[in-house]
Amino acid sequence: MITSLHDTTTLNNGVTMPWLGIGVFKVDNGPELVNAVKFAIKHGYRSVDTAAIYENEEAVGQAIRESGVPREELFVTSKVWNSDLGYTSTITAFETSLKKLGLDYLDLYLIHWPVEGKYKEAWRALETLYQEGKVRAIGVSNFHIHHLEDLMKDANINPMVNQVEYHPRLTQKALQAFCGEHGIQLEAWSPLIQGQLLDSSILQEIADRYHKTIPQIIVRWDLQNGVVTIPKSTKEHRIVENANVFDFELTKEDMQRIDELNRDNRVGPDPDHIDF
Repeated sequence: MITSLHDTTTLNNGVTMPWLGIGVFKVDNGPELVNAVKFAIKHGYRSVDTAAIYENEEAVGQAIRESGVPREELFVTSKVWNSDLGYTSTITAFETSLKKLGLDYLDLYLIHWPVEGKYKEAWRALETLYQEGKVRAIGVSNFHIHHLEDLMKDANINPMVNQVEYHPRLTQKALQAFCGEHGIQLEAWSPLIQGQLLDSSILQEIADRYHKTIPQIIVRWDLQNGVVTIPKSTKEHRIVENANVFDFELTKEDMQRIDELNRDNRVGPDPDHIDF
């Protein structure tokens, strides 16, 4: 059972990654984000997830420096954007992210989207960065099973993480099973489906029974499903609330009821149909 914010999963290369982190998608590069990340670290979070396209790596880096927590205690993720996919361009993009963050290394670097005909060269670059010790773990984001199969056909190193849209309306059971078979840790983005489940009577009834909020129930469901999760918030009380999920455990029946909310609904793009 996952019992604290400091609990970790062990990736297929032996690196440990916190089960719960803070996401910073769509948060402007400025004081609000610096404060949000500092709040999170102050309240025990040790994982921060950003990306080049979010254009806020500087603020994340500033928050890390001002947090007072040693760098080696933190787990920092960033991602290479689609326009930079390619061997040399991915390495350049990585160095740019590192510079913006003001860090010497990353804990996890991901290919953000599976752009056809481009992600294999980018993966070769990630393998190089990994072998050079510039990043502790490498992975992908938004990859379907067929993308993973295609990538692993030629890869020297299998991805350690696949970060995908994952929530009770999109449970991705087949993808999770595939990742499990190949030692790839599944990670959830948009776990709270942008607030779209806050009026769910089923989730409300479950939440009332555990004296918790609907977001807390969803985060707990993620964790009990063995999925790393990175809910986004800039408000201190929400950041604390999202992490207050370690003093209870959902029953098998409740886990099943939440699973049954699946509609294969996405709030983000389908990775098979991206045009950006």
